[in-house]
Amino acid sequence: MRILAIAIAASALLLLPSLPVWQAALPGSARTAQAASRIDAVRAEVHAPGALPPPVASRMETSIEAIAGQLLVGKPAAMDSAQADAAAALIREVFDKVLVGYTVRGVRVTPAAQAQVTVELIPWDDTIESVAVETQVDGMPPEVEQMVRRDLAGIEQVFDRSLIGLPVAAADWTNGVLKREVNAYLAAHLPEFRADFDVTADTAARVVLTVYPRVPVVRTVDLSMRSDTLPNMLLLTHRELMRERVNMLVGVPVAFTERHRAEFEALFAASLDAQPDFRHQRMRTTVALAPGERAAVMSRSDSLRYRLRLTGWLDIGRSAGETHSAKDDLLIRLHAGRMLTPRDELFGLLDVTPQDVAWRWQMGWHHALGRGLQAGPRYDCKDKRLVWDAAWQLARDWLLRYEYHEAGRRGEGALRYRLHDFLSVEYALDDAGGWLRLIGNF
Repeated sequence: MRILAIAIAASALLLLPSLPVWQAALPGSARTAQAASRIDAVRAEVHAPGALPPPVASRMETSIEAIAGQLLVGKPAAMDSAQADAAAALIREVFDKVLVGYTVRGVRVTPAAQAQVTVELIPWDDTIESVAVETQVDGMPPEVEQMVRRDLAGIEQVFDRSLIGLPVAAADWTNGVLKREVNAYLAAHLPEFRADFDVTADTAARVVLTVYPRVPVVRTVDLSMRSDTLPNMLLLTHRELMRERVNMLVGVPVAFTERHRAEFEALFAASLDAQPDFRHQRMRTTVALAPGERAAVMSRSDSLRYRLRLTGWLDIGRSAGETHSAKDDLLIRLHAGRMLTPRDELFGLLDVTPQDVAWRWQMGWHHALGRGLQAGPRYDCKDKRLVWDAAWQLARDWLLRYEYHEAGRRGEGALRYRLHDFLSVEYALDDAGGWLRLIGNF
């Protein structure tokens, strides 16, 4: 419609009289006074009985201003009524030809420096009284589709505002107006998707709106699962479930996963925590999502009730003596604990030295003092000796620990650094000297 209106208006330029040649010879002040008495802008208003959709009215007014501007700008602001009526008749003729669904009843031109053009319309017989919108989300899993639909809540108002009150016959040529309104709504509420729509015009109109993802989208997802309170190998039984859940991100716009990151993280965590064994162990999962075309998901599941850890260590450079044998350099330890309160743990230790197939039991209690510090005693059931120990988590990857063995009045301290979730290294020191210890977390 806009192209046709501009083309007709451009043709109307040929009807405008040329400025007198003598105007160029006027003094500067005379030319300025003459210019000030001419029309330099046009403002249009459109009226119709009943409801005229605001976006359609705005589009009409823009078209009328383009047509009238070609006819009026530069004309004397004090033109007589005959000239104003002639301009109004031409505007009416041009605009009436490009309209569908309306008839131009009348046009009035009010000359001024900013001329006013008022257009009265009569709609054709049937008008749209209601609009039903059906939204389709293309290629998204149900959970993502639900998020998209929440972002699209209120899109129906865009079609109501643009269509209700419009003559049924005018629905086709309003597609451009509707497209602009829908795109503006998506830019504000769902910028990661684009939309197409199909309008079935009737007194009860029907709209089918389909939204599609914009690129870039997630191509692959790297999954990692960890636990600080249970052996990581126990999480393998749930890896297939978690893999299925995180794969829902494939094909989803990267920007959408970034904007809904917290919601996706909560969704993945809830999927794990809902498993029967996780509920029994009172597991709590936290998930960290790193959006991108190659996204990364890291889950950490820890029990509020149990502590079950399997570790192995290898001592390097430790001297043998009364309290230590070379066969003890390699050791596997199973820690099994039960949280009596959020701060108190009752636990047992099973130490196995593979080189001589020897084992020992220990029972103990730990109390969390706060700020990452915990301490408590444990009893060595094999050697019948009491050991006091304390550990201070200095930072996420740094741990300072100390043990005191009453039997030999021997102390042992160490500073540990976690290289990654499966391997730590520490430097330990006792009365006999220092050594390096590698610790594996299984």
